[in-house]
Formats: sequence, C-alpha cells, structure tokens
Amino acid sequence: MRTAPGQRVVVTGVGAITPIGSGFEGLWAGVRRGTSAVRGITRFDPSPFSSQIAAQVDDFDPCDYLEARRARRLDRFSQLAVAASRQALDHAVLSLTCDEREAAAVYLGSALGGIAFGEEQHTNYLARGVRGVESTLALSVFGGAGATNVALEFGFNGPTLGNANSCASGLIALGEAFRLIRDGRAEVALAGGAEAPLAPLSFGAFALIRAMSRRNEDAPHACRPFDMGRDGFVMAEGAAMFVLESGAHAAARGAEPLFEILGYGTTNDAYHMTAPLPTATQAARAMTLALAEAGLPPHTVDYVNAHATGTPLGDAAEARAVQLVFGDQAPGVPVSGTKGLHGHALGATGAIEVAITGMALRTGWFPPTANLDEPDPACIVTHVPPEGLTCNAAIALTNAFGFGGINASLVLARAQLPTA
Repeated sequence: MRTAPGQRVVVTGVGAITPIGSGFEGLWAGVRRGTSAVRGITRFDPSPFSSQIAAQVDDFDPCDYLEARRARRLDRFSQLAVAASRQALDHAVLSLTCDEREAAAVYLGSALGGIAFGEEQHTNYLARGVRGVESTLALSVFGGAGATNVALEFGFNGPTLGNANSCASGLIALGEAFRLIRDGRAEVALAGGAEAPLAPLSFGAFALIRAMSRRNEDAPHACRPFDMGRDGFVMAEGAAMFVLESGAHAAARGAEPLFEILGYGTTNDAYHMTAPLPTATQAARAMTLALAEAGLPPHTVDYVNAHATGTPLGDAAEARAVQLVFGDQAPGVPVSGTKGLHGHALGATGAIEVAITGMALRTGWFPPTANLDEPDPACIVTHVPPEGLTCNAAIALTNAFGFGGINASLVLARAQLPTA
C-alpha cells in the first residue's frame, strides 16, 4: 500500500542515548531532573586544549543492543546509531513484513560520522604500522556508514541517506524523511542523528577556533545559552532516532502517535563558515518556510525550542530570527534551549532536541534554559521561567543551525487520534 501525497506523518517510536538519559522516558527524566551532565573529559587527556570539558555518555554498552561480534565490527558512531534505532523500533512496537521493509527508509545525520574512529586508527598506524589498523576502517568513515549500518541491521531496503550538514544534520534527516512519507514515497522511516566526536584531534579542532567554552573550573554551568556570561558551546556525544509513519500506516496497526511532524524548512546564510548572518534573515526564513509548509501562521506556535548553543554570536542571531518571524507577537512565544544539560552533540543534537520538544508537547511542560542567570539584552526573547512552563500547548517549532550557515527548522504538533 502506498500513501497519497499530503498524508499525515506521525512519530510512533523514539530511541535516545544521551549524557542525561537513554530512551524516550529516560531522556525526559534527565530534562526534568535539570542536572547538567557536563564534566571534565575522561575519554582522553584534554590538557593541551583551552577547553577541557564535555558531556560524555558513560553508561552505554553496545552489547545491550547488538550481538557481541557485530558490535566489535562497528565504531562508536555506528553503534550509537544502531542502538538508538533499536530503541525506537522497540518503542514503536513495530514489526514489518518483507514487503514493508522493501520500502522502509533510513535517513541519518551526523556532522563528523566516523572521524573519531579514523583518528584512533591513524594513531595505531603511527605506532604499529598498517598491521595496527582495524580492517573495518574503510567501512566506518565514509559518510553513509551509520545509515547503511542501520539499514543492514534491520533489513530496511528503501532509500538510505546519510547527510553531514554540520549541526543541523539530525534535524535535516528528520525533515527529509518527513517529506518522503508525506509525499507517498515511503510509509515507514527510521530517521535522526548520531555523533561520537570525543577524540583528541576531533575535539581539539573546535578548541583551536575558540568555539567552545573555556569555563573548565565550573563545568556544569559552562554551557550558558542566552546568558551574559556565555563563551562558547560544550561538545557532547549521543544519538536520537525516530520511527516515522504515515498516519494511515500507524492507524492500520493501531499504533499511538507520540507527536506529529507538520512542516520543515532549510536555508543557507551563504555568509561565513562559522559566524551566523548578522541580520538572521536566512535563519528566520527557515522557520517561516517550516511554518508555511505546515500551513500555520506564526501566532499558532506555542513554544520555540532554540538551537541556543551558548556562543556569543549564534544565540544573538537566533534571538533576532525569532523576532523577525513573530514580530509583535514575539513576547507571547516562550523560548528555551536545553544544551546546558546535555551539551552539544553536533549533528545529533537537533534530533535529541526534537525528542525533547515532542515530549514537552505530550506532557504540557516546557523546560527552562539551564544556566540562564543573567539574560543578555542582545538576546531579546521571552524566556521560559526557571521552574519551567506548564501550558496546554499544541504546536512547537524547533531549530538547528550549523557551521557553514546551514539552518533548519521543524514544526511539531501534539499527537491527535491515530487516524488516516
């Protein structure tokens, strides 16, 4: 069965492996707990770098999700992608027939993919020569490795796409999979993001351009979105994957939607590799395009989940974009970002924050921005209060903006009854 263009797209399963909790409920529990996972790095010696902190996932065992031999053949990036996908499929209670798997898609975003594994193998090569290099290296570092490993693990034969659109990668994967299903070219997709960047050179490259916070002595409070004291982002690792289905497919099997995807927009600043366009017009246009695709005017948005990395220029530009989109109505739209809790897992973060935004819609509670002690007057938005915000919300907008001027936004809705 093929769905007609314009079908509803619902999320029926979520998998998440993050520094603050795993699984849909575990991630949300970490958000409600409100305790930052940012600490001094223990994965390697960070002493050569000005930034020495990160949000690590320290309780992940790939053998909880993969047969041991298979786990050994995958690098950490692909392990995270497959594990989060298995969580999502289990959460959705989804079992596909052979015919359904034939068309099922996998869309995965990651800024760096298997680069950390490549770095590790280069170190081995310098120490021991070619005999010290894992035979799986070539199969781990190409851009589509994570997506194809997910497809291989679950037998999905439909379109498989791995994108590397910097920090917007995971959200872009979701947006493109949304359109695939909406337009009737697939009925089921696994989509999201995964990132495993915590290796010396991969990490140090961002420290060299002074993009990361240097608040090493106060790690839990280092990531400070919209705050006067912000000085850069805090790197993290993690993954979030989603089962997307057409409304008709979900209804036919009696699945309960967790939330819906209504619209998606993406643009490019075409301005600078690291600095956002000062006018923020292209970030605003991504948000406007997403709302237009959803068929919604700005005043219907109940909440904006901001990209909000804690960089001086990025947060100010995003606040300016919110003002451009909502205009006189901006004071009535609460805004917050959660990276102060779980850090910035680059291409995976947009996907992680889609899960958080979806849960916020389900529960009617929007999280505050962690570590926001002194709001910067240059970031004029209506901040969610420190205790969070309880409201009967239906529509949320979530953003992911990345290096290279890549902007992406997704419109989510509280789930309705599982009908076609």
